[in-house]
Amino acid sequence: MAGDAELITLLSRVAFGNREAFRQLYETMSPRIYGLCMRLLRQPDLAEDVLQDTFVRIWHHAGEYHAERGSPVGWMLTLARYRALDLLRHRRFETALDPTTLVELAERQTPDVSEGLDNTTFLALQGCLDEISTEQRESILHAYYHGLSHEQLAATMGAPLGTVKSWVRRGLASLKRCLEQ
Repeated sequence: MAGDAELITLLSRVAFGNREAFRQLYETMSPRIYGLCMRLLRQPDLAEDVLQDTFVRIWHHAGEYHAERGSPVGWMLTLARYRALDLLRHRRFETALDPTTLVELAERQTPDVSEGLDNTTFLALQGCLDEISTEQRESILHAYYHGLSHEQLAATMGAPLGTVKSWVRRGLASLKRCLEQ
């Protein structure tokens, strides 16, 4: 895997329309982005569509990446994640999940939060996640890594919708405060 410096260089070259840099960036990052898309969408054809859309966005918006705001891997994975979640919402998959699927999601292991993060950021995030309540942590992780809506979280966690929304909102606020310290 290419390091941040190499990815930053590739992104800056892509921002100026360098097709070779774009090819190298694609070869380096496409397996990781596709893996994220598959975890969220669980359908190869949809994951491939989001992968393509993500790289089109990278081609058009590479100049908007700023190293001081985060790692290049994190930026690209975030683009893919948002596009995958948009696709889920658009196709109304979130309401089509049956109770069996929700139970499977509830029983899943906590996802690996290290993907796309450098070691220092991962350790900081892990420490902050340990400081919030179990309900807040589980609801945030299921929403972020599994793409669950508030309604799905409520069904999965067996809690009222308003409670789940509060867990997510308060948990994110606590994480933000903790990470800013």
